[in-house]
Amino acid sequence: MSVVPLKFRPHTDGLLIFADDVGGYFKSDHAFLHRYACGQLTSSDRAFLSTNGHAYDSVGDLSFSGYEHRFAERFYLPRELDYVILVPSLRCNLACGYCQVSRVNENTPGFDWEDVTLEAVINFLDSLTAKKIKVEFQGGEPLLRLDIITKVREFCRQRFEACEIVICTNLQEVSGPAWDLLAGPDIFVSTSLDGDRITHQKQRTVTAPATDQFFANLEFAVGHLGPEKISALPTIDPHNAPSPQEVINTYLSYGIRSIYLRPVNHQGFARKKFDARTSAATWNAYHASFIDALIEHNWSSDVAIEEYYFVHCLRRVLRSGHNGHVDLRNPNIVGHSYVVIDYDGKIYPTDEARMVTRVGQFDLSMGDVFAGISSKTIDSLNAEALNNFHPDCVHCPYQAFCGVDLVDDISRYGRIDLPKHLTDFCQRHMSIFDRIFAMIYSDDPKVQKTLALWSGAPRFDPLLAKVHK
Repeated sequence: MSVVPLKFRPHTDGLLIFADDVGGYFKSDHAFLHRYACGQLTSSDRAFLSTNGHAYDSVGDLSFSGYEHRFAERFYLPRELDYVILVPSLRCNLACGYCQVSRVNENTPGFDWEDVTLEAVINFLDSLTAKKIKVEFQGGEPLLRLDIITKVREFCRQRFEACEIVICTNLQEVSGPAWDLLAGPDIFVSTSLDGDRITHQKQRTVTAPATDQFFANLEFAVGHLGPEKISALPTIDPHNAPSPQEVINTYLSYGIRSIYLRPVNHQGFARKKFDARTSAATWNAYHASFIDALIEHNWSSDVAIEEYYFVHCLRRVLRSGHNGHVDLRNPNIVGHSYVVIDYDGKIYPTDEARMVTRVGQFDLSMGDVFAGISSKTIDSLNAEALNNFHPDCVHCPYQAFCGVDLVDDISRYGRIDLPKHLTDFCQRHMSIFDRIFAMIYSDDPKVQKTLALWSGAPRFDPLLAKVHK
């Protein structure tokens, strides 16, 4: 019998978490590690490893083929381009301190699509082979260009079998025609709600009247469009963060039960005002306290709530195929399944690549809507967008659940070859996966209830917490 390679990491209770290259995991002790490393496995060891898919008798047998299948299932296979982020204007009616792009004042000319750009964008959309499409409008404030949104939506409705339109708006000033547009059945709203009123005003609206206006618009949106059409994201300064309970209470008061915590982004112009380059430890501590608060809330409340990204990572641990988040994929191939078209018609593989280019670090653009896509730079990035062979990642038990984010590495360090354990991406995700496994192996009924809720199961299954003694 041959045993597949196992990687290990100390667990909170002094034992070890073991995992293979396809995401199969279990907990055991140092005595097993010694037997495994020294080739002294007992019959009990071999039976456990064989039963749980960590061993095979010969190449090509059922166990080997099953392992190959699970290995392949862990990879992200880029689909056809069916998701486009459009930035019709950089003009905005707010001046948020952590803004990642070089937004301009609402009345500044020269930062919107011209008619020729809109025509070229529609021609680009028309060239796509996908039958369904998702279009996300960003800015600036996209509601300043209702005319462009309307024209693109009308085109997509008649061109594709199905379309989903997401408008990323600050909900600060919403006209009657804008509300009418947002009420469309294929229109969804994404906005920012920075935890609580005090933090939101400090980071975004500045004045009390502007803050009142935002919360009134948010309440109207939830009441008239429905909470299922509204997503709101808090941007958190980990060095001056609102309490987790304040964030939870604010979101629940608007019927929003999924919170995607985001630290202030180092990418783009936010780096001028915030220390976001080396704040992983501070962020990890805040994030851990937030998960604690959610567990306590879910234990005593009939209204469950989640932290979106943590739940996404949890589901990547429990099963393959969860590749919906563009920053956590392996390989993280960019510029294929979605692109970003900026206010000047330039095309970028990701929104973060647009920011890196805007601050003058590197030009990560990949052509424009006039001359077409050029993938030379992106091909060079994609050649490194895999964690299976990185000298740090190959020894990590979380490798199968994790991914890479080369654009973030470029933004923070100006290079992509920094040892992974020194990067913000790795430090944040090690903290998340450590916490996930602490929860999986917890005997606390509060933790087990939240695990069941977040994994989509009716109750916690003890078989998820495999232990070999």
